[in-house]
Amino acid sequence: MSRARCNVLVCTGGGCVASGALELSAAMRAAIQKRGLENEVQVFETGCLGPCAVGPVAVVHPDGILYQNLKPSDAERIAEEHLLKGRVVKDLAWESRPDAMEALGLKEIPFFRKQVKIVLRNCGLIDPLKIEEYIARDGYMALAKVLTEMSPTQVIDEVKKSGLRGRGGAGFSTGMKWELCHKAPGTEKFTLCNADEGDPGAFMDRSVLEGDPHSLIEAMTIAGYAIGSSQGYVYVRAEYPLAVERLSRAIEHARDRGLLGKNILGSSHSFDLEIRMGSGAFVCGEETALMTSIEGNRGEPRPRPPFPAYKGLWGKPSLLNNVETYASIPLIILKGSSWYASMGTAKSKGTKVFALAGAVKNTGLVEIPIGMQLGELIYDIGGGMREGKTFKAAQIGGPSGGCIPRHHLNVPVDYESLTELGAIMGSGGLIVMDEDTCMVDISRFFLEFVQDESCGKCTPCRVGTKRMLEILDRICEGRGQEGDIERLVELGQTIKDTALCGLGQTAPNPVLSAIRHFREEFVEHIRDHKCRAGVCPELVRAPCSNACPAGVDVPGFVSLIGEKRYDEALALHRQRNPLAAICSRVCFHPCESKCRRSTLDDPLAIRSLKRYMVDQETEFNLPPMNLDGANAARKVAIVGAGPAGLSCAYFLARLGYKPTIFEAASEPGGMLVQAIPAYRLPRDLLRREIGMIEKLGVKIQTNKALGRDFTLESLKDKGYEAVFVAVGAPRGTGMGLEHEDMPGVTQAIDFLRQYNLTGKVPVGKNVVVVGGGNAAVDAARTALRLGARSVTVAYRRTRAEMPAYMEEVEEAEREGVKFQFLVAPVGLANGTGKLSAVKMRRMSLGDFDRSGRRKPVADEKTDFDMPADQLIAAVGQALDMPALPLKQNDRQLIAINPVNGQTSEAWVFAGGDAVSGPSSVIEAIAGGEKAAEGMHAHLGGVGEIPWKSYPAVDTFFDPDADPVMGVRPGLKLIPVARRKGFTEVEATWASGVALAETKRCLRCDYRESTVAVGAKAAN
Repeated sequence: MSRARCNVLVCTGGGCVASGALELSAAMRAAIQKRGLENEVQVFETGCLGPCAVGPVAVVHPDGILYQNLKPSDAERIAEEHLLKGRVVKDLAWESRPDAMEALGLKEIPFFRKQVKIVLRNCGLIDPLKIEEYIARDGYMALAKVLTEMSPTQVIDEVKKSGLRGRGGAGFSTGMKWELCHKAPGTEKFTLCNADEGDPGAFMDRSVLEGDPHSLIEAMTIAGYAIGSSQGYVYVRAEYPLAVERLSRAIEHARDRGLLGKNILGSSHSFDLEIRMGSGAFVCGEETALMTSIEGNRGEPRPRPPFPAYKGLWGKPSLLNNVETYASIPLIILKGSSWYASMGTAKSKGTKVFALAGAVKNTGLVEIPIGMQLGELIYDIGGGMREGKTFKAAQIGGPSGGCIPRHHLNVPVDYESLTELGAIMGSGGLIVMDEDTCMVDISRFFLEFVQDESCGKCTPCRVGTKRMLEILDRICEGRGQEGDIERLVELGQTIKDTALCGLGQTAPNPVLSAIRHFREEFVEHIRDHKCRAGVCPELVRAPCSNACPAGVDVPGFVSLIGEKRYDEALALHRQRNPLAAICSRVCFHPCESKCRRSTLDDPLAIRSLKRYMVDQETEFNLPPMNLDGANAARKVAIVGAGPAGLSCAYFLARLGYKPTIFEAASEPGGMLVQAIPAYRLPRDLLRREIGMIEKLGVKIQTNKALGRDFTLESLKDKGYEAVFVAVGAPRGTGMGLEHEDMPGVTQAIDFLRQYNLTGKVPVGKNVVVVGGGNAAVDAARTALRLGARSVTVAYRRTRAEMPAYMEEVEEAEREGVKFQFLVAPVGLANGTGKLSAVKMRRMSLGDFDRSGRRKPVADEKTDFDMPADQLIAAVGQALDMPALPLKQNDRQLIAINPVNGQTSEAWVFAGGDAVSGPSSVIEAIAGGEKAAEGMHAHLGGVGEIPWKSYPAVDTFFDPDADPVMGVRPGLKLIPVARRKGFTEVEATWASGVALAETKRCLRCDYRESTVAVGAKAAN
């Protein structure tokens, strides 16, 4: 290596070269020469550094500063500021400390900090075209040691003791494979390398060939010595021209220096290498097919036995490993098997290279100790999910692998643990998927790949995967049938048992593992014709509508707003969701999270548009109703006047029924009136929308509690033929603290309910709220409005993991609420029989739990007292009702049929929080609608449900026009200084703002055949 003052290492791996790394390197040299620094600073072109998504990248040594997303024009700034003046160009550096002059050094960057580089030890550090640099890094020292100090059996024993297993997928013991080939009879043997690497998104082997080709040459020469082979072949796909070029030059340089060829290093061992290029057939990753291809024949697998160790290439004993396996050999020989075996797990030793791809922030090439938790790899090295999305699954092992769901983020990445979950280590492809991935579609993708790549030699693989693909195509197109899942499993197991080669035997893995872990998504596609991720086109009218639990026609009502047809927009909205005004204030707008506009700039502000729409309403336009005298005569009861109960009543009324709602409280509305403060949901608006439902013929009786004033049996005795139970989850759960019942300690739900129903509630001066959900934030803001001097919300996780709506958290902070994260209560202090302080314990985040979040771990040495005269607990809610003859699920909530809301008692239906636990208003509305449909069917109702189809909307839309550009407007909020009591803090937009925002809608619902939007003739 150069002894210059400073070295600039420019990554010239395949990805960076494609992004302009060679031009960057030339520009860097020119900028250095321009400043007369050519004797002090040198530029080197290296192999892959790893963070491929932010390439081109370069590292300045010895500072260890990594620059990313570089353009040739950036060379001038780096040369002037960093190389000449010694100042880091912070805006180009990977991660900069905001409080420091320098950026993070290479070893401090989280992407690199937990990596252990053995296979990739030289990639990004040396010029792969200069053998001198490889030798300077102890290159060929292992070969020299083997040829001068070790016998072939000693080499094999060292590899066996290291625990190295094949990194090509199967994980067979490398030392044992070498031993079998060594013992195989015959004087002519071959040493082979599989560098074909056909998995989608995998580039581990390619990067080693491009960045450190001599490590492969040295290892194969050692392997040839160990098994008694004098000839080796590297089988590499022709699609890797850069890898082929660098490997070819490295072979030439090794020959020139006597490291390949006759009598290597003066020994009796002779060995040479040739490159054989394949045409990219995936099946040639299978060892017998690869050997057939080298022989010049069509790449097809052969039956085994005989195994290649005895009868391989040209019928001779042959050893085959992949590039990554070989690349570990020189260090095992130099540092010893015990050193290598000290890394990894009991059965899986060493490190593994992964091509990390998908929905993580930091994609690229990584090398980790085997046994690292999958969550560590994704969150600590990968940086977590992009755009705040939720982790869903990781597809590991490529088309032969399987998916790992979020409740297994703690799984150690080793051969045995992954196999138990239906995946395999594979060659190292790792695709991270978020909530926007459809598991049925991803199964189809991998199976389509395997089906296309099948060599066709055996019927199970050729025909079986075709039949599986046909079933998956049907399911994704909304034509799935009952029994399709079982057929997929049966076919998959048959193929696994009967296919000729390893690739065919593992082809069904992605489908089988997806069914194992995400069976409900397959069921939804078949039964409900719904793709929850919004991916399958035939099942998704528009991503926003698909994401809405109630299925509201979002593009339709937005386009009607844009034409100032507000009554029609509201009518369309209330077709699927009766509580439009309520949801315009409190909905968590899942529709916006799926809005495709976010791929251009920001998602459409759908909730704010809805708010503007409902504020234009002057009088109710009741929805169309089925005036059915027979239905009106049937007695139907609803227990609970919350959003689920109100929704169920609304839809039953539209079918002609006259339901009666029994509400335990003095006011209808359930948690809408009892738990949500008026500054978020004005009470006159709530009463008005409930009044609309009453106008449909719904009767509401208040102060009628289930178990106190009536029972299910008494309703049956009175002639009620169907009942919908929507009692919510109104009981707060305890914190498990001693003296939790002392004065000054209360539940958030009780605190909010008492104030919202009576207008009075005791409030302390120093209030501590424990919890991280919406109830905690609502209680904190309410206490502040009622005169508390200080209010602190204590949450045991971090801000990013709070389940509360982030806009509510931000407004709470603006109003003066303090937040303390990573703390949890462990005790209560009382001086005179009243609460005086909450004993808190600091937490840190440990392993992942089943929700995919890190578990808070307590540190007993960090206890401290938080002064408080009132503690409000908001740690959870539970079902609170008398014993009912209804089965409960494992969460002690009412168990229902997910299709129609029916309970274990055929005439009783249930929905809302009593079924799901604390959830959102829109989800409760959807549960009420589902139950209304189920009750109608139970009562013998026939015919089409009127709101299930989307009516045509005759608004103008030009599909050929470019998207209207504009900036998403923010919420219109009353300034904190002007907020008084419980008056609403959010205001509606001005007309011009709202109408302009409607034009940003991309109209994802548009179809060529849709008359409603095909109104170009209006021009």
